[in-house]
Amino acid sequence: MITSTARGDLEKRIREQNLPAEAFDWYLDLRRYGSVPHAGFGLGIERTLAWLCGVHHVRETIPFPRLMERLRP
Repeated sequence: MITSTARGDLEKRIREQNLPAEAFDWYLDLRRYGSVPHAGFGLGIERTLAWLCGVHHVRETIPFPRLMERLRP
């Protein structure tokens, strides 16, 4: 949720950068009353590949996974 403080900060940054305020009106208006509660959504290439290949864990599709015994690629 974008608070009034964050909204003010955003408007201030738009002015500081000399950006056209009209280009951001839709975003500011969209977030005027906050946003719907959500947990987010992320479906990256590794998760898509894991789903397509039917592998058990997404770690099996990551090129250089971080494991306990492997901290560097």
